[in-house]
Amino acid sequence: MQRFTDLKVWQRSHAITLDLYRLTATFPDAERFGLTSQIRRAATSVPSNIAEGSKRTTRKDYARFLNVAEGSAAELEYLMILAKDLGLIAPNRSDKLCEEIQEIARMLFAFRKKVESTRS
Repeated sequence: MQRFTDLKVWQRSHAITLDLYRLTATFPDAERFGLTSQIRRAATSVPSNIAEGSKRTTRKDYARFLNVAEGSAAELEYLMILAKDLGLIAPNRSDKLCEEIQEIARMLFAFRKKVESTRS
């Protein structure tokens, strides 16, 4: 089994998590326990679930963790839309982040399908 840090989908989800931590540091203090926290938790969930799933003993379990990561990516995309609509992120910045999140989600979907179809 490939080490999770070697996976492109993990590398990209880790990179966007770092980017979002930096971005949310500029949010108003009033959002510290609201949107800032939600964005950070959702962003962190994607690479965390890829990592945790990679150590599961069955492909079914691994696929389940990848599916959780997909759900977190969808949540994160919504949170970018919300942050844009609240004026916390510029529209062009939000659009670029959403494009990257959508690409990560596509990668996760394809990887999950591969994991599900591979024989042990």
